[in-house]
Amino acid sequence: MAAPDPGRWGECGSRQPGRLGARGGQPGTVLGAVGMMDLAYVCEWEKWAKSTYCPSLPLACAWSCRNLIAFTTDLRNDDQDLTHMIHILDTEHPWEVHSVSSGHSEAITCLEWDQSGSRLLSADADGQIKCWSMADHLANSWESSVGSQVEGDPIVALSWLHNGVKLALHVEKSGASSFGEKFSRVKFSPSLTLFGGKPMEGWIAVTVSGLVTVSLLKPSGQVLTSTESLCRLRGRVALADIAFTGGGNIVVAAADGSSASPVKFYKVCVSVVSEKCRIDTEILPSLFMRCTTDPNRKDRFPAITHLKFLARDMSEQVLLCASSQTSSLVECWSLRKEGLPVNNIFQQISPVVGDKQPMILKWRILSATNDLDRVSAVALPKLPISLTNTDLKVASDTQFYPGLGLALAFQDGSVHMVHRLSLQTMAVFYSSTPRSLDEPTLKRPRTTVPAVHFKAMQLSWTSLALVGIDNHGKLSMLRISPSLGHPLEPKLALQHLLFLLEYCMVTGYDWWDILLHVQPSMVQSLVERLHEEYTRQKPALQQVLSTRILAMKASLCKLSPCTVARVCDYHTKLFLMAITSTLKSLLRPHFLNTPDKSPGDRLAEICAKITDVDIDKVMINLKTEEFVLDMNTLQALQQLLQWVGDFVLYLLASLPNQGSPLRPGHSFLRDGASLGMLRELMVVIRIWGLLKPSCLPVYTATSDTQDSMSLLFRLLTKLWICCRDEGPASEPDEGLVDECCLLPSQLLVPNLDWLPASDGLVSRLQPKQPLRLRFGRAPTLPSNTSTLQLDGLTRAPGQPKIDHLRRLHLGAYPTEECKACTRCGCVTMLKSPNKATAVQQWEQRWIKNCLCGGLWRRVPLSCP
Repeated sequence: MAAPDPGRWGECGSRQPGRLGARGGQPGTVLGAVGMMDLAYVCEWEKWAKSTYCPSLPLACAWSCRNLIAFTTDLRNDDQDLTHMIHILDTEHPWEVHSVSSGHSEAITCLEWDQSGSRLLSADADGQIKCWSMADHLANSWESSVGSQVEGDPIVALSWLHNGVKLALHVEKSGASSFGEKFSRVKFSPSLTLFGGKPMEGWIAVTVSGLVTVSLLKPSGQVLTSTESLCRLRGRVALADIAFTGGGNIVVAAADGSSASPVKFYKVCVSVVSEKCRIDTEILPSLFMRCTTDPNRKDRFPAITHLKFLARDMSEQVLLCASSQTSSLVECWSLRKEGLPVNNIFQQISPVVGDKQPMILKWRILSATNDLDRVSAVALPKLPISLTNTDLKVASDTQFYPGLGLALAFQDGSVHMVHRLSLQTMAVFYSSTPRSLDEPTLKRPRTTVPAVHFKAMQLSWTSLALVGIDNHGKLSMLRISPSLGHPLEPKLALQHLLFLLEYCMVTGYDWWDILLHVQPSMVQSLVERLHEEYTRQKPALQQVLSTRILAMKASLCKLSPCTVARVCDYHTKLFLMAITSTLKSLLRPHFLNTPDKSPGDRLAEICAKITDVDIDKVMINLKTEEFVLDMNTLQALQQLLQWVGDFVLYLLASLPNQGSPLRPGHSFLRDGASLGMLRELMVVIRIWGLLKPSCLPVYTATSDTQDSMSLLFRLLTKLWICCRDEGPASEPDEGLVDECCLLPSQLLVPNLDWLPASDGLVSRLQPKQPLRLRFGRAPTLPSNTSTLQLDGLTRAPGQPKIDHLRRLHLGAYPTEECKACTRCGCVTMLKSPNKATAVQQWEQRWIKNCLCGGLWRRVPLSCP
């Protein structure tokens, strides 16, 4: 199979620069009219003395599916001793970097996140591997408890063992109604399984001396480690990469660094025999780079500088880069199964019929480039797009889907997005210095120092963002258009973003990088389309994704002034759903062998059937013995019950102002399902109040004889009847509106503490206006004027704060350590002040993640 014509390299619309990496163009822009890459923000260190700071060599970087980025630097003290640092940051708050002294004695060579994005592996040039995990489930607190070591043997490749989970995207079915058609589970075996088929956790590494080491994490916490040679004749391994096959095997690619030597491939099988880890290796077909067979290029590219499989679960395709001091050449190869021709003599003896023809595996070159500037870094896509037999046809089209491209960084400072199969250029970015938020723009004199270029890059898990660490240690965040290859119509761009949002909803991956591309004018359409696609799914799947879609809608609504008030509604609904499920779970049937529905299901059924406005008449239809709880438990739940009562009062009091969509809580007035949940909770609270009156919500009434619970239930039921049926809700009658107008004169309406406005970046980023940030220094972000007009979304200095999950008042300057959500800003205390079982059950739900699914980060104590 002949290689494609290298002259096509760099074609991008009307632009034909001749070779990738050609100098010219405006800094910070994309050359050509096709596609788009632009800088979102940069974050750099404070001006340290050159004697104390230097980027690590080699520099390692990794991006997790939770949008956490880890990278390395080195610090030099007064005694000239180097400390190898690992920095971990959240992309929404990059200035809040968590720096940890790694404890590695030599330079860190590899960083690798696990599939859940909650653990990190680091390996160094002394053969030491460490596993880092979150301390107290905090994204800015990390500790290392386990690891392994191949003493004195540098690690050149590192990977977690595959857990057997692979979800493929079918781009051609992006318009289908079922998520099962758009995203399918690929049959993929784990690298190693425990009893019952559960995947076993662990990692695999390759050393410079040709050893492969595997460490297995047993459920007991012990680590089983085994080391084996890749082949009998060990040799130097300068570059290596690891991939996995669907059958549970591992493929290792290795090269000694010379382009004149073959790139070798090995199959590695891992098993556990008699409580010991066993490694078996097998040699696979190898290849020579095409440039070494070209007489004109044979000696021009003496070294192989980059060796990467196109994906961790794609062991059949590999990317190779050979370089000289000033230039590089890139080749893409594919492993194929081909028929072995049989000589006529043997055909006469034993004719080959049908599938009996002998087959062999052979590497074939897919594409190659002409001479390029020297490649400094490569970033590969993580999006598992399902490719068909029309790969090469798609590769030649102008259409470019996320996940079909890879990024190449060059020493001239440019970054090129190219198709991963044809290596066709789709967009080119040249870096520039963005404006600072805290400093005026200064004219910088031209210098003759070498160009700043990326030494390490990583694509996000949807391939819509790219992070690069340059040779000065500065971090740059780039947006990548959802479709590089031709200008997108707004409708098609919306379809791309919707497809990827659905993918994140199904997988549970964080979608911050998708929000980078959502314009305020797109928010309303995206939320509506997302809801439409969600309602088309089966009820069981809707129940699984119910909280995730609410969190996704909330993060989208933050991006538009017209929808920012709905952020409070979505978070409140998440909180209401969590309280409802928790309180119902406390109910127990009177007889354990009761065959019918659970008490919670019966409560929902009876409340939906009986439309009486008298709370006591609804209550007598229930088996009150199923609601009996311990008195201490009821008292411990009082803060949550108080919130339910306050929220019902707030909603009813705001009914006369229902025409104002900018008022938080507006959407609840037409949400029959949420009003039904509130009605059920009011009945439960009424029953518990008979057992423990002090657990009831406390209201400030103008009359001592006022039965506040009965009044609120009666008005809530009338409002619920207006919108309980599917279809458009009917308008509440004038009598209900008049009664709600009188509520503020009968009961003191509380000021609900809504979630404060987010202090993150994504809602404040502007196209073509990158921000310049500094690590360790909180920036002065431009305020969103639309949020300042909404009650409850702003907090003045010195205003009392509240624990959003426990509904406890913390005071203006809390003395207890707190944690905040990286996504929604929800704040709660780090340690529980209550030891009641029911409260611990409630708090255990949020030990790892916020109710919106975001990660927790420790926040400093406020000072007066």
